[in-house]
Amino acid sequence: MNRTGEALEFVGAFESTFQPHHDVDVLESTGHVERFHSDLALLSAFGIRRLRYPVRWHRVEAEPGRLDWSETDRTLGELQAWGFDPIVDLVHHTSYPAWLDEGFADPRFPDAFLRYCEAFAKRYPWIRAYTLINEPFSTLFLCGHEAVWPPYRRGIEPFTAMLCNVLPAFGRAVTMYHDLLPAAQHVYTDTCEHHTGDPGVHYVSLANDRRFFVIDAMTGRLTDSTDRPFCRDVLEAGGEDLFEIPPTTIDVLGLDYYAHSQWNFGRTVSSTPSPNPISFAALIAQYGERFGLPMMVTETNVRGHPSDRATWLKYTLEQCELARAAGWPLQGYCWFPFLDSCDWDSLLFRADGNVDPVGVYWVDEHGHRRPSTMSRAFALACAGASAATLPAYRLRPPVAHWLGGFQRHMAHWDWQEPPVEMLANGLDAEQTVFELFARDEGPDDGQEGLESVAAG
Repeated sequence: MNRTGEALEFVGAFESTFQPHHDVDVLESTGHVERFHSDLALLSAFGIRRLRYPVRWHRVEAEPGRLDWSETDRTLGELQAWGFDPIVDLVHHTSYPAWLDEGFADPRFPDAFLRYCEAFAKRYPWIRAYTLINEPFSTLFLCGHEAVWPPYRRGIEPFTAMLCNVLPAFGRAVTMYHDLLPAAQHVYTDTCEHHTGDPGVHYVSLANDRRFFVIDAMTGRLTDSTDRPFCRDVLEAGGEDLFEIPPTTIDVLGLDYYAHSQWNFGRTVSSTPSPNPISFAALIAQYGERFGLPMMVTETNVRGHPSDRATWLKYTLEQCELARAAGWPLQGYCWFPFLDSCDWDSLLFRADGNVDPVGVYWVDEHGHRRPSTMSRAFALACAGASAATLPAYRLRPPVAHWLGGFQRHMAHWDWQEPPVEMLANGLDAEQTVFELFARDEGPDDGQEGLESVAAG
């Protein structure tokens, strides 16, 4: 309980990112589209009634100007029938129609996005919560600065141009939804980051400024003061208009937090997760103090064995309890996604259907959903168990190495050996992902890495 006496609400979610070059999304590759009802039954069994759920714009408007809402009618109607209260997710990462050839850089994007948002709001006026663009900072960073996702642009100039193409339309959509859906909550989600480094490494201050840039732009907090190095870079790249976006309203600030949300920048080598991370509770406090908004953990997971995931569940829940005890208005907690995902081992570059072991339920080679140590721990948490009563399993390789810096936050736990159970596939996937960050394309690329990559 926090000081208001309200329990932390558990929120469900299903990964859905569209891969435009492969014409497939993760709802399809994980089999959720075919197993929709049975997946909802699994989620419902935990007593969860609120969930983040996608509206698949790339399927709704497969042809420009022709919106087919038949599948959305069915899925949202079924969610209502099951008693779920969805936080609809209108654009999840690169989930825009494939005919937008340049994605978020396409000059057609602003008008197309606004038409789609307006049509949705008018068709579903009963919606009580929405996310218009999931993780706008990290999504646009990966598309426009790091060349990881389409349209594969690299550097501050194309990133700034992409921000200029998207953020004003995003702001207009927020204003539109406050008019069309006045009783609904705008749940803004983005990565929850913190960066450290060796003395004298200037990139630390730039990264710590950059993590707030989009939220600041949307809430009228941008300044061009000399102590904001990333803001100076954006201005030099032609982003003056971003400092003039009218302030918009955020009702709930969604924090997407992973171990790799914290980077350490050395003089020659950078690493994530950081070997010396601050606690998640301290990071929640940073965002709470800066923005003064109700908050929700809208994403977290760890790629590993089910027992590793159960241990990360214990850690993140304990940190949420600490933040709430300190008075921060943290309303909800979402383990993202509920089921194992697919193809995040290549950051969605490939569409091989490789299972990514991150879910509450794991997905076997036949697509069957399997319970595990993680699903049992999650059931206890959803039933009201405190973090102190959840099991702490000794971390297995390679997760024990990845989370080495976090274990000082866990030193007071009573550890137990992980149970013998079916092991998750793909546990070398994290190494594969971070190999993508070490491309030999100049000294700046090696220094920057991809500190803002999201896991879902």
